Amino acid sequence: MTANTVGRLCFRNVNVLAPMVRVGTLPTRLLSLDYGADIVYSEVSVNVLETVDFVAPDERVMFRTCKKEKDRVVFQMGGMGAALLSDPDKIEAILRTLVKGVSKPVTCKIRILPTLEDTLSLVKRIENTGVAAIAVHGRLKDERPRHPVHCDFIQAIAEAVSIPVIANGGSLDRVKAHADIEEFRKATGASSVMIARAAMWNPSVFRSQGLLSVEEVMEEYLKYAIRYDNHAFNTKYCLCQMLRDKVESPLGKQLKSAQTNEDICEGYGLQEYYKKTQAELQARREAIQTNHNHPDQPVLDGDVTTMRVKFERREYPGEFSPKMFLLEWSRKENLEQPRYETVQRSQDRAFQSMVTMTGKKYRSTLWEKSKKYAEQASAIVCLRVLGLPEGRAGEEYSGLVGKRKREEKSNEMPDEEDTTTYFGARKRHLDTALPGDLIL
Repeated sequence: MTANTVGRLCFRNVNVLAPMVRVGTLPTRLLSLDYGADIVYSEVSVNVLETVDFVAPDERVMFRTCKKEKDRVVFQMGGMGAALLSDPDKIEAILRTLVKGVSKPVTCKIRILPTLEDTLSLVKRIENTGVAAIAVHGRLKDERPRHPVHCDFIQAIAEAVSIPVIANGGSLDRVKAHADIEEFRKATGASSVMIARAAMWNPSVFRSQGLLSVEEVMEEYLKYAIRYDNHAFNTKYCLCQMLRDKVESPLGKQLKSAQTNEDICEGYGLQEYYKKTQAELQARREAIQTNHNHPDQPVLDGDVTTMRVKFERREYPGEFSPKMFLLEWSRKENLEQPRYETVQRSQDRAFQSMVTMTGKKYRSTLWEKSKKYAEQASAIVCLRVLGLPEGRAGEEYSGLVGKRKREEKSNEMPDEEDTTTYFGARKRHLDTALPGDLIL
């Protein structure tokens, strides 16, 4: 079962990198995109690397993606291989749940069943779940790559359903170069083609200008592996698949004996690239650590000023609050009142709010347990960036009063000079607060 991670993918007339255990990691996917793949599937199963990592409870990275893959990556999930083919009811139930429960398009990849009748019955049930496309590996569950692919089954499926059908299984005897992809598409009548082993051996099979040498492809792969800190043993495995029958060559033997990505780089003359990339990553680590050590520093995220701020109610005594202080200040300055936009995260129902003040936007990077707390946090960000008091206990002067005491303001509030001192001594004007004080 598969569900793509981001964006609304189109599955018609595309060339796809198939999901492959141990091979479909980030470096292979990025390299395939470079060479012309339209969509890449992950293998089965924001930080220094500028990736998004999905981490298991034991802190293993189960899936890593990055901005370059956005709108073109599919995350594969569910049983290994054809594990669910014997239980079509479960297939249908899982797909209906996914289609209903996620906002991203869902696809399904299957092998064919022993009879065409059973196969067509299954794919029609799958189509009725609302999936966006179906990928078909044209072999039976027990057939291996040496067995010929059943193009006639795929063609019958393509004719029987209205959703896109992605043909898979032609790597050994049908697809050896880019020109063969279109021939396989025509032979199966499918909307699109999915490539597995041909791409594992040489990802430049997606390249319309023709195949590149394996040596050149391996070098480009290794650069991605270094840049995105791919596990050395996975790097070795993928490079060995590209070497194929040359795995016992001097380069192959050196590769097999390597223990780290640095060791692997020595065999490809990429020591300097490795050192340069590691230096860049270290500089990024230090910059991130500096930011973490100074959480009060504002950071510009697009057109929104952000800070790592959490609203702690106990720190704001009585009826005073950051929102009240920001509102009172806007009134005093004859400015438009602050406007709050709040969103809720589906997975834990936490809230995050953004406040707009005189055309500038402010937001905390942390999520809060309630809408009110999220709004208070965004107000704190705005007040701190502008250098204004926020009503925290222990501040020198709490010149603002609660709503019920506004009429007593003449007796409670300081004179004009004191008010100016309170709002002005630490105040940075709205038109000068950005961007000079930001960490970009």
